[in-house]
Amino acid sequence: MPHPAKTTSQHGRQNTSRKDEIVQVRASARTKAMLNQAASLRGQKLSEFVLDSARRQAEETILDQRAFLLDPQAHERFLAILDAPTTLDKKLRALLTRKAAWES
Repeated sequence: MPHPAKTTSQHGRQNTSRKDEIVQVRASARTKAMLNQAASLRGQKLSEFVLDSARRQAEETILDQRAFLLDPQAHERFLAILDAPTTLDKKLRALLTRKAAWES
């Protein structure tokens, strides 16, 4: 079984899977020109720029869906917990240093 190629993107992210999937997008000439200009400014190919931008937006969209509501009293307790100092025990240190799900 072939092993996936490992490459590192311009932003230091490691890509561990092969690029076998195709994503097609139609755009107006004006939009394509703007994307080409932005890609050029970053020193990227158009496809790299579009994929990196879309991936960042997807990550942000997924993370923004983490919402919860609290009554005023619970909200105040929550804020007090956030404001309280903490110590980094083994479990917390492991949580803060693990890779995000989309980096696997």
